[in-house]
Amino acid sequence: MKRGAAMEIGAKIKRLRVQLGLTQEELADRCELSKGFISQLENDITSPSIATLIDILECLGTSPRAFFTEDEKQKTVFAQSDMFEKDDEDHGHITWLVPNAQKNAMEPILVTLSPGQATPPHDPHEGEEFGYVLSGSVMLHLGQGKQRVKTGESFCFSPSSVHYLVNAGRSAAKVVWVSSPPSF
Repeated sequence: MKRGAAMEIGAKIKRLRVQLGLTQEELADRCELSKGFISQLENDITSPSIATLIDILECLGTSPRAFFTEDEKQKTVFAQSDMFEKDDEDHGHITWLVPNAQKNAMEPILVTLSPGQATPPHDPHEGEEFGYVLSGSVMLHLGQGKQRVKTGESFCFSPSSVHYLVNAGRSAAKVVWVSSPPSF
């Protein structure tokens, strides 16, 4: 292994540890290693065995494949041609605003509902839901309750019960809806 590659391993481990808010001691405890070993590893004084490196990466929530894959430049702006759309007679028109958002922490969609249409009911899950009504109005069904949300208003809730939207108005409704974690 070239010296430059070893230096990158130590720096990448440190970067991941800091991103997770862990001290060297906390990482060492999770991996059943000494704080000194983690310090030496991050400072390129020592190199781990393959088994130890795999243990460290698991404790940091990553895999060897992800760790050694060069970071791709992440796309941050998406054109209409990047977006995926689905039309459903009963459940309206859905546009996934960020392609492959399932891998992200949140998933934004644009929902267009004609009068009488409703989104499919979503089962309870961990996370948060946020929506902003661009036009029209919708009825937000959350468990046994429901609330009207009009143009220019937003909603935000923990999805601890079945939830969905219904357009009970006379004109089309457009809603930007963001789910974290992705669930659409």
